[in-house]
Amino acid sequence: MADAGPAFLPAHRQPDHRVRLEWGPTGATAVVGGDRPADVAVVVDLLSFTTTLGIAVERGTTVLPFRWRDERAEAYAAAQDAVLAVGRLEARSLPAGAAPVPTLSPAAMTRVAGVPRLVLPSPNGSTICAALAAGGATVAAASLRNADAVAAWLAPQVADGATVALVPAGERWPDGSLRPAAEDLWGAGAVLAGLPPGVLDDPTVASPEARVAVAAWRAVADRLPAELAACAGGRELADLGFADDVAVASEVGASRVVPLLVAGEFRPAPVM
Repeated sequence: MADAGPAFLPAHRQPDHRVRLEWGPTGATAVVGGDRPADVAVVVDLLSFTTTLGIAVERGTTVLPFRWRDERAEAYAAAQDAVLAVGRLEARSLPAGAAPVPTLSPAAMTRVAGVPRLVLPSPNGSTICAALAAGGATVAAASLRNADAVAAWLAPQVADGATVALVPAGERWPDGSLRPAAEDLWGAGAVLAGLPPGVLDDPTVASPEARVAVAAWRAVADRLPAELAACAGGRELADLGFADDVAVASEVGASRVVPLLVAGEFRPAPVM
């Protein structure tokens, strides 16, 4: 894949490992490309994008990720005969008693039904999905709710020699730079921890970056709800009045659905 952005050093692509991990949109471009591109990539954006889209796909909705949250999203939704998700805060202005509408809120999505197609704007998560797909990888979405299912889906592919890239999304500082987010590292680690032990024990298979995510997950797994509520991302949502989203995101193992991106749309992976 030809990089449109930065010129990555070979080491940044983790080419000596078949299980890799790197952060954000730029990291996604790096870790799926090069002379040994990734076959499969998993994006983790725990407190909004991947948890929300996972719930939507569980409920029978086809999710179309979109990079922009403006009039372009409205035009895209109309062209795709899809409902456009609104912002979390925007949904608060709806009249009392109005039917639940889809937003980037995981808790809100659990109350939405009867939406066949949904455009889900997420500048960070959707940009990562686009970068991964452009690299030629099969793209899946993971959260704590479906981490075990994603691991079970990945395991036979890894056993057959596939190269896998995990991409925790992270957040953004006010200056636009990447802010690595503990919750996304935990989500990536939860997926990796579900792979067969030999994968993680072999340093020629899993990169140090991937193994760090597993260690981070294991450090909090037995007290996950409290840790998720206490981390910066969890506290930020709670301060904005969205503590329910944090609670839903902490439902480890609640889903067996693996959303796959096919032709720009997330649908459930076939049952294996």
